[in-house]
Amino acid sequence: MSTQAYPSRVQLPTDEELVLKVIPMPADCNANGDIFGGWVMAQVDLAGAVLPARYTKGRMATVAVNEFIFKQPVRVGDILSFFSKVSRIGRTSVTVKVEVYAERFQAQGEYIKVTEASVTYVAIDNNGQPREIPKD
Repeated sequence: MSTQAYPSRVQLPTDEELVLKVIPMPADCNANGDIFGGWVMAQVDLAGAVLPARYTKGRMATVAVNEFIFKQPVRVGDILSFFSKVSRIGRTSVTVKVEVYAERFQAQGEYIKVTEASVTYVAIDNNGQPREIPKD
């Protein structure tokens, strides 16, 4: 058995919050039949914004993708689960770790990690300028 064909099955994280579940569709594919990396990145950006919104209490913007690792391809019909955890809260920004797990269409209930990322969001005012994160 090749590890590429049968990657390691993993347990879902218990110290992170499930923030998004989504199923990629054929329109999200590249010419090889795998899901576009950019599509996955967009979903990670959405999932990553959930926890910082609780702290910024207003407008925010993505300011940095500190790390982005594609571990396995994502396929049409995979059930993707996005887990997030705050890794740093600064004066104006919040950094989160996002991990993406796939349940393959034919192997539901078995998970593999397909992507992990670290993304930073900054609280902004109505003029798009950084503002302090409320202390309350």
